[in-house]
Amino acid sequence: MSRRRIRILLLFGGRSAEHDVSVASAIAMMRALEGTGIEVLPVGISRVGQWQLGDSALRMLGDSALFRSSDTDVCSLALVNGARSFEESLRSADVVFPLLHGPYGEDGTVQGLLELADVPYVGSGVLGSALGMDKIAMKAVFEHAGLPVVPYRALSRSAWRRDPQAVEQWLEDELGYPMFVKPANMGSSVGISKVHGRQELRPALGRASRHDRRLLVERGLEARELECGVLGNDEPSASVVGEIQPGEEYYSYEAKYIHDCAVSVIPADVPHEVSQRVREMAVTAFRAVDAAGMARVDFFLVGGRDIYINEINTIPGFTPISQFPRLWAASGVSYPELVERLAELALERHAQRPAPGDEE
Repeated sequence: MSRRRIRILLLFGGRSAEHDVSVASAIAMMRALEGTGIEVLPVGISRVGQWQLGDSALRMLGDSALFRSSDTDVCSLALVNGARSFEESLRSADVVFPLLHGPYGEDGTVQGLLELADVPYVGSGVLGSALGMDKIAMKAVFEHAGLPVVPYRALSRSAWRRDPQAVEQWLEDELGYPMFVKPANMGSSVGISKVHGRQELRPALGRASRHDRRLLVERGLEARELECGVLGNDEPSASVVGEIQPGEEYYSYEAKYIHDCAVSVIPADVPHEVSQRVREMAVTAFRAVDAAGMARVDFFLVGGRDIYINEINTIPGFTPISQFPRLWAASGVSYPELVERLAELALERHAQRPAPGDEE
């Protein structure tokens, strides 16, 4: 692929609470690809779902809340998108990179659109994306695959609102304190709270319910947080294992993007057998949800030996502080090489699809 110029349509922004993370990832990717021969055609989706081409897309990049960049800087990294529609933009690109995080981007919605358009795109398909986004369905699939998960309970927003006292007592009896309360469909630690006692539980459930109608509550463990990147389609491979030391009580959105206190340790200082087991579990998780292209898989290490899988992220961050590109850089794959490989995997997967009319 490096022997010919490839053009990537970079789809960023989106309607989720992770909009700013997506924009920051897009800017970082464009900067990393400068001078590589890979052309980037940016297409933005605003917070209210408006699709932005040309100068409007560039303005979205320049307005990043997490990664400040001047319009001039951004313009020098992007192709001029003179297309009058998203359809025209699709026709001018070799592959689409949906660098969207959270609902309406990472959950299979955009992937379904790209399947209908019959264009190659980076990452998991509709099923893998949906399972990777919904923490409740994801854990059920992990359990079926024999992967150990932290004890958890799932509930609906409506059930909690109907009888909050009974639900809160149930959670205390089943899980005890501390516990983590999460929206089922959200990433980047948005809407997540660590709860130490009854006085914190109801506000945490209310916070999570603002982001989703389905809620996940997990037992809180004293654990180290390990991460592993996975790359490939039918024959995926795992990166070295890294560790996140959050610098705060847990790896919150603020610890990730605002306070700049988290420390990334790559490779993680763990025994070889722990690292090897994490890598094996990461590939098992990848296959269990039918992921494709890329994923970052997160784990908890308890007591130096017990490993629990936390979650899989089918569109991991690509910001300057994101673990996925760092893990692969430590594994010998540079950022530009990683993007090129992902484009190659997208084209490979698309070529395996049956042609229209060949399904019978």
